[in-house]
Amino acid sequence: MGKDVVEMQGTVEELLPGGMFRVVLENKHQIIAHLAGKMRRHSIRLIVGDRVRLEMTPYDLTKGRITYRL
Repeated sequence: MGKDVVEMQGTVEELLPGGMFRVVLENKHQIIAHLAGKMRRHSIRLIVGDRVRLEMTPYDLTKGRITYRL
């Protein structure tokens, strides 16, 4: 995890093509997120309704990387 990372939690709302997910954050914002490398490597699957922890860069708060399934 880098210094300039915003970490938030949300809920998977929709599965999108190409390994992307629409996630609704706790503050009701919607973002598009993809799986982090370790989750992809360990074949961790997500379904609609899963709670996740994700990282976003402060430069683009509309995209993120899912790092953990809660």
